[in-house]
Amino acid sequence: VQLQASGGGLVQAGGSLRLSCQASERTFSRRGMGWFRQAPGKEREFVAAVGWSGTTYYADSVKGRFTISRDNAKNMAYLQMDNLVPEDTAVYYCATASGFYVHQEQYDDWGQGTQVTVSS
Repeated sequence: VQLQASGGGLVQAGGSLRLSCQASERTFSRRGMGWFRQAPGKEREFVAAVGWSGTTYYADSVKGRFTISRDNAKNMAYLQMDNLVPEDTAVYYCATASGFYVHQEQYDDWGQGTQVTVSS
């Protein structure tokens, strides 16, 4: 397994969760990392991305509430999710790409996904 996402769960609205993505060195080194999500009945959408140098970019729907980060020494990426709302309920996926991208078509390694459920 090249990417392993974890940290999902059930949380009440207003709560927080921290997702983690463990990658192999080959999958992680010098590559951009992204988080995407897919809600029931909806297409998978971009959430956040972080470049190798730490540059970040967020979807408007999560800006100011979510924080993406990475630890290059540990081949880990994180998504800190605060002030969660029911609309954040989805399966969350981490992925890697050759650069810093927001379009999922440019990501070529994907984790298995972790479920996040936010109750109202």
